[in-house]
Amino acid sequence: MAGIEISSLTKVYPGGVKALDALDLTIGDGEFFALLGPSGCGKTTLLRTIAGLESVTEGSLHIGARDVTALPPGDRNLAMVFQDYALYPHMSVLENIAYPLRIKKVAKSRRSAEAERTGESLSLGGLMDRRPGQLSGGQQQRVALARAVATRPDVFLFDEPLSNLDARLRLEARTFIKQLQRDLATTAVFVTHDQSEALALADRMAVMEAGRIRQVGTPSELFHRPANVFVAGFIGSTPMNLIPGVVVEGGVEIDGGVLPVDAAIAGANAGREVFYGARPEYVAIGRDGGITGTVSITENLGASFLVTVVVGDGQQIRAAVEEGTEPQPGDNVSVLPSARRVLLYDRADGELLSAAETRS
Repeated sequence: MAGIEISSLTKVYPGGVKALDALDLTIGDGEFFALLGPSGCGKTTLLRTIAGLESVTEGSLHIGARDVTALPPGDRNLAMVFQDYALYPHMSVLENIAYPLRIKKVAKSRRSAEAERTGESLSLGGLMDRRPGQLSGGQQQRVALARAVATRPDVFLFDEPLSNLDARLRLEARTFIKQLQRDLATTAVFVTHDQSEALALADRMAVMEAGRIRQVGTPSELFHRPANVFVAGFIGSTPMNLIPGVVVEGGVEIDGGVLPVDAAIAGANAGREVFYGARPEYVAIGRDGGITGTVSITENLGASFLVTVVVGDGQQIRAAVEEGTEPQPGDNVSVLPSARRVLLYDRADGELLSAAETRS
């Protein structure tokens, strides 16, 4: 096992395209760490750089006590699970699992025994003679995991390994991967663009944008206290309401009225132009209190409904309400965010404000 230490890591492609911009990141020994962000943000490039599949332009990379910045992939003792699993179609399940051990020149009897043992532990015992084309997507994924586990790596690298599975299998595989990683206590780096996967799996996570890390923290920290409007808008199955307004006495004035906010934060930022951040889960809908608007649309999320209310001259506020309590389009309702759950972001730079900050 080993942790990962990344210092001032920069990757520039020919033509001057900067894919990674002076990244600093520490991943703990035995930690399940997720890299999250939209397509093109640099998360896969970072994973491939850790693997040694991409060279480093500037900076350094340590795995455990070893400086691996210039080492080839085969000398880093890593195992990578790809999006398409990358199984050899002409090989059996047993041969696929044993193949990395063959490359390491492990004796045939030993690598076969290790492949059998690993396959059994991942519920592949009755499938060892089959070819990948004879397996389901979930079974192929388990073969790819078994192949990675068999080498006993210091670090697991996962490149969106669930994206080819249907919704039910994704959930099953997600649980399986988390349990496997905990049982093995091996450091894991998991790349995904799906924030629900990152929130469910990770001990900690980093949200990336345009080659930079915008925030690092636990899933709870990123959900409840995103550090900037980019993270606030990216994290959560229903994005945070980010409403432009001005801090006034008693709250934040938006187009349509005044919304509540913690008095200490309001007092420290009086007169500041802000984005008023309130997650739909913490916005109540009723017919009394708050500010009034008209329901424009309701979206069925299963156990809850996402309700969009238009206030003022077109400002939208979304609220998540329990199934059976949802209003209908056209209804006049009030919306009232929970003041203790509200966050304020400076409109000039998009960064989170707190009661400790004073107006500049």
